[in-house]
Amino acid sequence: MDTAVTETAVAERALERRREQHGWYFYDWANSVFSTSVITVFLGPYLTEVAKAAADADGYVHPLGIPVRAGAYFAYTISASVLLSVLVMPLAGAVADRTGRKKPLMGAFAYLGAAATAGMFFLAGDRYLLGGALLIVANVSYAASVVLYNAFLSQIAEPHERDAVSSRGWAFGYAGGALMLVANLGLFLGHDAFGVSKGTAVRICLASAGLWWAVFTVVPLRRLRDRPSPRAAAGPPAGDGGGSGALGQGWRQLAATARDMRRYPLTLAFLLAYLVYNDGIQTVISQASVYGSEELGLEQGTLITAILLVQVLAVVGALALGRLAARYGTQRTVLASLAAWTVTIGAGYFLPAGEPVWFFALAAAIGMVLGGSQALSRSLFSHLVPRGKEAEYFSVYEVSDRGTSWLGPLLFGLTYQLTGSYRDAIISLVIFFAVGFVLLARVPVRAAVEAAGNRVPDTI
Repeated sequence: MDTAVTETAVAERALERRREQHGWYFYDWANSVFSTSVITVFLGPYLTEVAKAAADADGYVHPLGIPVRAGAYFAYTISASVLLSVLVMPLAGAVADRTGRKKPLMGAFAYLGAAATAGMFFLAGDRYLLGGALLIVANVSYAASVVLYNAFLSQIAEPHERDAVSSRGWAFGYAGGALMLVANLGLFLGHDAFGVSKGTAVRICLASAGLWWAVFTVVPLRRLRDRPSPRAAAGPPAGDGGGSGALGQGWRQLAATARDMRRYPLTLAFLLAYLVYNDGIQTVISQASVYGSEELGLEQGTLITAILLVQVLAVVGALALGRLAARYGTQRTVLASLAAWTVTIGAGYFLPAGEPVWFFALAAAIGMVLGGSQALSRSLFSHLVPRGKEAEYFSVYEVSDRGTSWLGPLLFGLTYQLTGSYRDAIISLVIFFAVGFVLLARVPVRAAVEAAGNRVPDTI
């Protein structure tokens, strides 16, 4: 009888865990349209046009009284949002771990970001300040919500499940981003048939991304559940008296996290490796269209189609590399993906100009390794995080994603400035994957998992 009851309880827990996992996938589905349709495709060119409409005779706008070239306004705004994200993400993670309320915090950031994105519908005429403010709010909210979303991974998946669960999450995200991008491109390219101007079509695309984000966020908020925080159960820190609130506790816990991470040097070693190779990944994502247009002379339609191809194949790649990780181990699979990145970027150096088919081949290769390398890095890191500190540690993980993504673009820009060749600039990024490979290969992941106090899965 006791055995039957135990088996029933185990089955119920497994069913509840799968239900949470399915809900968790949908937040990737919900928010990926922001990074794909808004940041990557539509907002940059459109906000630049709006800024140019507001510019003076010399081509400058003056946000907060600072003279800024209209053509650089979008880039500066993105930089400002990244810097603010670096401050907000660790604080959000510290508050979440301190209070044990990841879900409401994730929901608050998600809906703030979705509302700001939907508000971009009103970005018309010369409202460049409105566009900059909405972009900053949306991007910071997106970053903070992703920190809290990632922190659920180690709670909803057993150690042996995390590679597959993380890979499915990335696959859902790329699938959602691709589906919405297809719909947006249909409206954008056929705006005359729909009886709207090109500018109105862009504003509808931007707003629809916010609505999509808001609607599908309902699913994870209904299915995920918060767990009691060991720190919240232990009560406020000595001398706090409990009266300073979660924000004050969050600042104190953030400082404690910085000190605490020094106790886990192997986790820090992985973060260093991730910082390096992920900077290369982010730079390829952001500069590939520049390489395609400036060096290869490709049309805008070709570049957008290539972005869509990356999105679709990233779904396949994330799932395929997840299966390889289950067989050969997560670390080995990530290392193999970095080797593939190196070969792919090396091949990009030799692409002939004016021939889209070879650029599509490059996009296909990027898509196949993009989702898998990101998904498996996330799941591998989840094993290296001490229990009860998920959101805080993932905030540092995200900082290494966003906060240092200037290194690759800097090397790319300096190489172009010195050589005058985008081919030399793109090949310079190989160093990130090569160094990242060496650093990751030197991390003893089993020892790192044990040092964090977690159970080592059979294959990692």
